[in-house]
Amino acid sequence: MTTRSARSATDARAPRLQLRALVSSSIGNLLEQYDNLVYAYSAVYLSATFFAGDSFSGLLSTFAVFAVGFLARPLGTVVFGHLGDKAGRRPALILSVVLMGAATVLVGVLPGYSTVGVAAPILLVVLRLFQGFAVAGEWAGSATMLVEYAEKEKRGRYGSLNQVSTAAGFLVAAGVVALNSLLWSAQSMRDFGWRVPFLIGALTAVVALVLRFGLEDTPVYRAEKAAGEVSENPLRLAFRTQKRAMALGFFFTVSWTVAYFFFLTYLPTHLKTQVKLDAGTTQASNLVALAVLTVGIYFFGVLSDRIGRKPLLLSGSGGFIVLTFPVMWLFQTGSTAGAYLGQILIALVLAAFSGPGPAALAELFPTNVRYSALGIGYNFSVMAFGGTAGFIATALIDATGNALVVAALPTAAAIITFVTVCLMPETYRTELK
Repeated sequence: MTTRSARSATDARAPRLQLRALVSSSIGNLLEQYDNLVYAYSAVYLSATFFAGDSFSGLLSTFAVFAVGFLARPLGTVVFGHLGDKAGRRPALILSVVLMGAATVLVGVLPGYSTVGVAAPILLVVLRLFQGFAVAGEWAGSATMLVEYAEKEKRGRYGSLNQVSTAAGFLVAAGVVALNSLLWSAQSMRDFGWRVPFLIGALTAVVALVLRFGLEDTPVYRAEKAAGEVSENPLRLAFRTQKRAMALGFFFTVSWTVAYFFFLTYLPTHLKTQVKLDAGTTQASNLVALAVLTVGIYFFGVLSDRIGRKPLLLSGSGGFIVLTFPVMWLFQTGSTAGAYLGQILIALVLAAFSGPGPAALAELFPTNVRYSALGIGYNFSVMAFGGTAGFIATALIDATGNALVVAALPTAAAIITFVTVCLMPETYRTELK
């Protein structure tokens, strides 16, 4: 690809089209995280609705089904990566949001174990697989779209919107679940109230779909297509030319995904079941931390355009190495202040990594295989380490009887990512390949 032609196409884009791309990419990514967190936050109700047996085994099964959804990511990565690199970012992102929205609504209307017996958990597994398949295309496509629409000096800022929308999805989900629990009695929540947040997710999907239908592909992709340099088999090309970069992307994502799914999806359940904090304190402290995370991500994304990606990435992964055990100990004290302080500290450390994260990943790969290669590194790591965090944490506590032992998960993951970042090139001042 000629860098000059790509730069000319980028410089000539319309601000309105750029804004539409930023908003549509962000909303779809928000829906992805909303789906995941609504599921995690509704774990207690899902276990009672879809599984037989005692409450603990049902909760363990619920987190296991949550993890199962991540098994579909490799297939989703292959399909959406091929589509996104060969046919364009736009059609891939339209398909992903349609599938995500449909799966979320169907979970909300799925009959329970008492109605259809063993078919209930089986159908839940199938829907989680569909969600995982669709999500594999969403994150990589969103990050690719945002970074490719940005000027060189703003890629960290625009890329951070991928994670701002991720945190916003968590924040919206937490707020909807908290508000929903206030509107219904405990019995009503168990009977049908838990379904409402899943049905609300359909609204976000419709908005994202409308915006994406009016979207054009990114300037650098259009320039590549005009030059006849779009790959016929981007996946094969990625494995032939980008093996080292994809390996870096895989290990780069380990701490990132463990931190997200441990601290933002598993932790609220941990605070309720292990620390015995009341639901109001758990929900309020989580909402405050998510608000800090959302603002912090954008701040650190902007900062990465000025000082580079690596200083912030090393600070974020190093912060988890140093702080995870002390913060988990702080939670175990059962104090309200500890719940707020611990979650805010984690939010700031996670924001330092998440702000520059999408741009740092996207900048590793050339345009003709970016969707495929970025998705392979990221999604295979999320499949292996992200969705299993809640299940492993719950099983560890059951096996050892020690709630603090779960801190070993994010600590070990952070060590892997810290070493990986040390091996990565600094890319914030380079042209997209």
